[in-house]
Amino acid sequence: MQISPGTRALVTGASSGIGRALAEALAARGAQVGLVARSLPELEALAEALPGRHAVLPCDVGDASAVQAAVDRFAAEAGGLDLVVANAGLTHYRPVAEQPLGEVEQMTRVNWLGTVYTIHAALPHLLGGRRGHIVVVSSGAGLRSFPGAAAYGATKAAQRGYSTALRHELAGTGVSVTTVYPGEIATALHDHERERMPGWYRADDAKPATTLAAKVLTAVEGDRREVYYPALVRLLGVVNGVSPRLADRMLHRMRGASAAPRLD
Repeated sequence: MQISPGTRALVTGASSGIGRALAEALAARGAQVGLVARSLPELEALAEALPGRHAVLPCDVGDASAVQAAVDRFAAEAGGLDLVVANAGLTHYRPVAEQPLGEVEQMTRVNWLGTVYTIHAALPHLLGGRRGHIVVVSSGAGLRSFPGAAAYGATKAAQRGYSTALRHELAGTGVSVTTVYPGEIATALHDHERERMPGWYRADDAKPATTLAAKVLTAVEGDRREVYYPALVRLLGVVNGVSPRLADRMLHRMRGASAAPRLD
């Protein structure tokens, strides 16, 4: 599909980071954007800053009924739905033995079930129009999870499996799917846990969210099944798929022992 003036796009996690960059890129193309996030003030400020008129939809994506209401409201007000970006997510990096179950449950509810709820609510609108696109923002951690981020990686792997199958299920419907695998991106995702980030994390290597957003829109228009950014994320996925042991050695060399303490 082509993104142009009149395109009706809904973005979850729109108030900051990758979601905000995508909302800005879509609005710059003339799209009407449904802005979904928990913070009403941040959404209102974003809508005010964007060119054009956009829908402010405060919503916790971990609440299925709230997501349904937000998607239905946007589709009704916009006269339909063309593009859905399931982007909302959060992190809590801790070793499994130290992680409270509440953190695991929160990531599961927001990262994984939030994606399911968003797509479940949006699909009838997309299929009814027999055209459209779904973007699922997963993570490089969905290709190879890292020590200290086991639960987060699990939620991202769940998104990967879900979106891969969904793309095939939607063959012939006019609706397609792109899965996005970001590496380290310059956002506020880890601001609440900077002091306890694992040694393998490289904040200085974080890439701009604006560049990723541009790549995502290009992928949507080209109906590409995947976006990897930076390119090293694709290499990691390929190597880990062929030989997890080789991927461990590669990461051990690039990111230190904390990325792969066991090489057997």
